[in-house]
Amino acid sequence: MTPIFADLTSAAIVAFHDQAVAGPPPAVPAHAIDRAWDWVAVDHRCNVALWNEEDQARRIDVGSDAIAANKRAIDRFNQERNDAIEKIDEALLARIAAVPIAHDAWHNSETAGAMIDRLSILALKIFHMRAQTVRVDVSPAHIESCIEKLRRLEAQRGDLARCLNALLSLAADGRAFWRVYRQFKMYNSPQLNPYLYARKP
Repeated sequence: MTPIFADLTSAAIVAFHDQAVAGPPPAVPAHAIDRAWDWVAVDHRCNVALWNEEDQARRIDVGSDAIAANKRAIDRFNQERNDAIEKIDEALLARIAAVPIAHDAWHNSETAGAMIDRLSILALKIFHMRAQTVRVDVSPAHIESCIEKLRRLEAQRGDLARCLNALLSLAADGRAFWRVYRQFKMYNSPQLNPYLYARKP
């Protein structure tokens, strides 16, 4: 990995995600050169919270008020998550701001921040799918099915991790780039959601 992104290899990010899912959140690496790692941690914290809220929102043994509270929490954490992704991208792009972009550089449609976010979600999927493979209250068929799904998830994460390393390496050399387009979550905005800004006649 290029020195510009030496602290943010996909292996380091995957290890950070896995440790945070399995136990107390790890400290941001001491060798971090900017706030990129801080935002990686915020993004992952939001994904962990979102997973929990999404599970609770599917309950059928509680009242509608409890589900509404889950849905509002989901909106809040999702907005924080998207803000964190953009902050990751801003930090990473600031590192290579002085690198000239080649005229034939690859324009990656997905940002590095979005790829890191996907790695975070995959860490959660892998953790929870692995837990399914050691249950003792389910059928062997369920275990077998979950083992196969776990293999696919791990392969997917490996592929994504390699793609992230490649993008960062190419971007550091000016041979690839991405842009921060902003998510513009209109449903969260009192100015953009018609159900929030509309006035009753």
